[in-house]
Order: sequence, then C-alpha cells, then structure tokens
Amino acid sequence: MKRILVVLATLLAIPIAADEVAKLHSLFDRTWELQLKNRPLFATSVGRHEYDHLLPSVTPKDLERMHAEAKAALAELLAIDRAKLPPAEVVNYDMFRQFTEDDIAGYELGDYQIPFNADSGFHTDFSRLAKEVPLGSTKDYENYIARLRAWPRYVREQIALMRVGLERGMTVPHATLDGYDRTMAAHVVDDATKSVFWEPFVSFPASVPASEHERLRREGRAAVGEGAIAGYRELLAFFQKEYLPGARTTLGASELPNGRAYYAQKIREFTTLDLKPDEIHKIGLAEVDRISAEMNAVMKQVGFQGDFAAFLRFLRTDPRFYAKTPEELLSRASRIAKRIDGKLPSLFKTLPRLPYTVEPVPPDIAPKYTTGRYVGAPEGSTQPGIYWVNTYKLEARPLYNLEALTLHEAVPGHHLQIALSRELANLPNFRRFSYISAFGEGWGLYSEWLGLEAGFYTDPYDNFGRLTYEMWRACRLVVDTGLHAMGWTRQQAIDYMATRTALPLHEVGTEVDRYISWPGQALAYKLGELKIKELRKRAEQALGTRFDVREFHDVVLGAGSIPLRVLEGNVDAWIAKQGHPPAASAEGAIRGALQEWVEANNRGDQEAAAAIWSTNVIGWFPRYAAFTPETGAQIAGAASAAGRSLYDLTIDEIIVSGDHAVVRDTWHETRHFQSGPAATRLIRSFEVWKRHDDGKWRIIRWISAPEQWEVARATR
Repeated sequence: MKRILVVLATLLAIPIAADEVAKLHSLFDRTWELQLKNRPLFATSVGRHEYDHLLPSVTPKDLERMHAEAKAALAELLAIDRAKLPPAEVVNYDMFRQFTEDDIAGYELGDYQIPFNADSGFHTDFSRLAKEVPLGSTKDYENYIARLRAWPRYVREQIALMRVGLERGMTVPHATLDGYDRTMAAHVVDDATKSVFWEPFVSFPASVPASEHERLRREGRAAVGEGAIAGYRELLAFFQKEYLPGARTTLGASELPNGRAYYAQKIREFTTLDLKPDEIHKIGLAEVDRISAEMNAVMKQVGFQGDFAAFLRFLRTDPRFYAKTPEELLSRASRIAKRIDGKLPSLFKTLPRLPYTVEPVPPDIAPKYTTGRYVGAPEGSTQPGIYWVNTYKLEARPLYNLEALTLHEAVPGHHLQIALSRELANLPNFRRFSYISAFGEGWGLYSEWLGLEAGFYTDPYDNFGRLTYEMWRACRLVVDTGLHAMGWTRQQAIDYMATRTALPLHEVGTEVDRYISWPGQALAYKLGELKIKELRKRAEQALGTRFDVREFHDVVLGAGSIPLRVLEGNVDAWIAKQGHPPAASAEGAIRGALQEWVEANNRGDQEAAAAIWSTNVIGWFPRYAAFTPETGAQIAGAASAAGRSLYDLTIDEIIVSGDHAVVRDTWHETRHFQSGPAATRLIRSFEVWKRHDDGKWRIIRWISAPEQWEVARATR
C-alpha cells in the first residue's frame, strides 16, 4: 500500500514539474525575442534577419525600458519554483538568473556610459559590418545601406551617453587613450570608394540582378559618405575635442563612482566566482612563483649564461625569433594550425563541423590590438571562423609564442569550443549564443597546456613561449587586482609584467592598457584554467586507468559555455556515473552522495532518499547509530506524515585528510506541513566523513546549528 501511495504521489508531482518547466521556457523564449529586437546586430549574428536593416537605439528612454524589462524577467523567474525543476533545468534557471542580474547591475552601475575600451568598442565592431551581414540578395544590400545611413544617429546616441559619463567621471582612463583616435580616423576618408564599407559594391554575387547594380552602387556610395564616413567623422571630433581632454586621470575601477562595487560586480561577471580582490591577488602571486621556477629550468636547458633579465633581452632582440614579413608570420601560424588539426581526433570524440581560416588583424585596429584573436562566424552565414594574427609591428610578434597562441585562439581553443557550443540544439538560445569568459578563456589557456600532451613545444624556446603566455595570465591576476583595488600605477603594472614574461615591451604596454580599461576581464583566463585542470586531476585520480581524456573533453564542452561551479557539478556527475573505484575522489564522492539525496528527496522519492542515507550514514545521530533501510523508511514515513521538506544545498568547504574529511555546508529547508503555514529555516552543518574498506565515503558524525523556523507563507 505504501509503495502505491509513493508512486501515486510521484505521478501527481509530474504535471507540477512540467508546468514549472513550461513557465521557465516561456520566459526564456519571450526574453530572447526582446533581446533580438533590442540588439539587431546581435540578431543578425545568430541568424535572425527580421532586423537586418536596423542598428540599436540607446537613448536614455530605451535603456530605461530595457532595464525595466530585465527586472520584470527576474521577478517572473523568481516566481517559478526552482525546487520542482529537474537538474538540467535548474542549470538553465541559475544561468538565466546570473545573466539577468549582471544586466541589471551593469545598468545601475553605469556600464553603458563606457561603450569602448582600449581593446575594442561599438565603433570597432561596426567597422566589420560588411563581413558580418548577409549580402546575397537585393534586399540584403538595401538592409546594409539602411544600416550605413543609421550610423550617424547611433553615434550621436553613444556620444550623449559618454557625455553623461564625462560629467560623472565614468570614463576610460586618459592614460590608455594615446593613439586610440586611429581606430576612428582610419574610416574618415575623402573618397567613399576607399572605405572598407565600399567593398560589397565592388562586385555583386550572381544572386543580385544586374539591373540593380547601378542603383545599389549609387545609393551605396551616398550611404558610405553620408552615413559611415560622416558618423566616424563626428565621433572622431567628439573624441579629440571632448572625450580625450575630459577623460579621468585616475586608473583603477575603484576610482569610478561606486567603484568598489563596480569592480566586485566585474569579478563576479567575468569569473563566475565569489572571490575578493586580495584572494585573487594571492592566487596570482603563487602561480607566478611556480611558473618562474619552470622558466628558470628552460634557461638552464638551453645553456644560457646570464640572469633572467638578460635572457628576456636576448629573446626580445635576437632576429631569429621574429618573422621578416607579414606573409611569413601568417604562413607559420597556418602551418601550426594544420598540425594541430591532425592531433584533434586523439584528444576529442566530438569535433565541430565549421572550419576556420587564418587572417591578419584588420589594419585600422591592429596598432592598439592584441597579438591574436578568434572571430566567430555569424550563424547561418557562409563565413568560416577566423583566427586573427596581428602582423603590425613584426618586431613585437615573436615566433616562440606562436604555438601557444594558435592552440588558444584556433584549435583546440576558441574555435573548437565556440563552434561546438553553436551546435548544441538542445540548449535554450540564450545559452547557445552566450560566452562566459571564465569558461571560454579558461578553456583557451587549458588548450595551450594541452599542446604538451599533443606533442608540441619540442623546441625549448617554444616551451618558454608557452610558459611566457601562462606567466602572462598569472601576472594578470596580480596586475588587474593591483590596478583596480590596490592603487597600482600604470608603470608599476608594466614593470611587473615586463620583468616576468618574454612578451615584447610594445605588447606589454598594449596589454596593461587593456586591463586598465576593461576591469576584471583579464582574471577569467587563469582562474578558469586552474578549475579545469583541477577537475581533470580529480577525474584522473577517481577513475585511474579508466580515465578517457576524449570523454573528459566531451563532458567539459558538452554543455556549452557554463559557470565554473556548473562545470564542476557536471564533471563530478560524470565521475559518479563511471562508478567509483577504491581510490575515488573524496570531494567528488561526497558531493555526489549529498546531491543524490537532495534530488531524491525533492522529487518526492522518499524510499530512494532513505536508501541513500542507509548507505552513506553511520552514527549520524547517536539515536540513529543502527541506521538501516528499514529505520530509514520509518523516519521518512514519519517526516512525510508531519509534512514534506524541500532542500537547497550549498557545499561551502570540503577538507580531506587521508581517509577522513570534514564538510561544511548550508541547507535551506522549506517544510510544507499537512496543515498550517509552510515554514523555512537555514541549517548550517558540519559533517565528518570516513572512507571505509569498500572505498565508499560515509558520514560518521553530523552536527547542525539550525536557526529558528520562520513562517514564510500560509498554505491551506
């Protein structure tokens, strides 16, 4: 009879869960459509073409409306019962919440008043318009012309926002803006046919009727001159006459209005972790020390006679390490990329369909641009992914860095990860087309390290280049927090990086300017890489000879771009699914057992929950010392009669020492009584776990400090 009641209760709960999932996806769909409407350039990039003739509108009224839409979406999300969602939908719920909260915080902190940084901005993105829109029909050309004509309006709206920023002190620091006007001046030309925006009118695809060519060229010439060029001319004048003279003379984000809150938000946004600046700074210092030792070992390997500073001077000045022509640099990058392609099947079970190519960084942005970048293909286009290599100032582009750069930007780094994510049709759109820096950049840096496993870096100078890139990312943890939370100067940051990496001095300056003007973004790389390597080590230890690196990479990349805590949960679940051998990871086993009980309880499967406790609990309380499946079922039955509890678990810390572990966690319990109001309480607990002879970890002591019940709401 009891089994029948349990089954009946489970069946009755299914429609409730399905209803909550339906509400969740309805919210996703509606907010996605709003996002496409509000961001027409983004809509084009993801293969939606209703708005191909439009540019965004960023008037104060529009921004206020979008802010209200985000707050309404968050309120609707919070009204959905998260506890009733299956695990995959909980991930969707949590990610949507994080993205929405980041949008709300960004608006309230005034992020929109700084629409560019030393690396990129709205105006550099627009310069690639001709390469990122469909141009296969007469209508496509008319849409392109309409966007060119809308450019001056969009520029004026951005100028209005930047003027507000100038009044508040919410600007890019003046120290990073030397030479930045070239990103605008490059597009202020006297002849429309010399503009990058004219290129689509030089020749037309066969799908555009010849009878339309003359009209489209005539209208295109006018749109390039009166739209694109005029807009850049207006932006350049504003930049030179108002923005540059009025930009703030301070450096750190902490010097912005509400600056410490701003930087804390940027850390959460870019790393998906709740870390304080001083914690990140210490992690960086420790990594710098570790990598320094490896660099010194390479110096000894090549037999260099001199100190570290002398070795860096040698690397920066010896002609053998530099290409003589842009073509040579691109050719070397292409050959490395092709070699890596041949290694991918040994490391990955799943590879993307989209190919990629190698191209130089466009000349209008190259002087202030980083050494390389990946540019994804617009959805549904005929474009490949693009691995950009910066051929400006060849004496600042050392060849010993090129293997690491290619592994990061092309494959198995950004191209492979982003192209695979686009193919995950089972994900909501907001996840398919999202990019979480800690995951994506962490994967890129992990990919550089993976080159060792793939047989690269056989030349010790190339390996030193890899270490230089890793040191570069470790230094970022120190420099970014130093600049934005500890009062560092620009020169202090430059000196710190220049004396610890073999990066050319030009690139060091460019990179420091990027960190100053883009707070928090540089933290994502090393923190993400450390987490991925930690999870791989955990899986290797847990699975032993059964560890398959190809399956591990499928697990890491198979859910798209995700927060680091979600990635950790996915890897732990995969380890648990393989079945724990005797040497199973303590942390993974403990997390898996606790989460399994929470999920069984929350879905109403009391027998399964009791069975899990009977397997994992010994001496939980003195009165439960002889805990068995039978007594577990009795306890579950008594609890069910009194009312059902739902739990949300946060594991705060796991400390392992040999065969024992101490776990600190927080339980949010909501009790729905059979009569009377529902109530909630917070339980903070400490558990002592022990690994027994059969290899399983079990609780041997549980100590809790529950707060008093608080009546949350009446349910009759």
